[in-house]
Amino acid sequence: MTTETERLIRAWYTAFDAGDREGMLALLAEDVAHDVNQGPREVGKPAFRAFLGQMDRCYRERILDLVVMVDGSGTRAAAEFVVEGEYLATDSGLPPARGQRYRLPAGAFFAVEGGRITRVTTHYNLQDWIAQVDG
Repeated sequence: MTTETERLIRAWYTAFDAGDREGMLALLAEDVAHDVNQGPREVGKPAFRAFLGQMDRCYRERILDLVVMVDGSGTRAAAEFVVEGEYLATDSGLPPARGQRYRLPAGAFFAVEGGRITRVTTHYNLQDWIAQVDG
């Protein structure tokens, strides 16, 4: 049985893969907390919109092998997946981009309230990614 929360998280990744940034933003609470991998917490849809813009400028990615897990209350969820991508433009503080391709296991944690995502925390091994694009 698929829960509303699982459908919400799957819709998030469907929008991601489709490049539907407005669709992704529509699933977020206005005051969403975003814990950037190995970075600061950013709060609010405007900050998330800016993050997506930066990601779209530097990377082309898709999600593979998605598994979604939801707690019994439906207020917490986790996703495990593989990111397959291409490094399009040099991102600040990272190796130069030359169209390198990468494949990286990753995970994300979500808080959900009122049918919207209120927190997104993403994690992947940055050193693994650097080794793949800097080799």
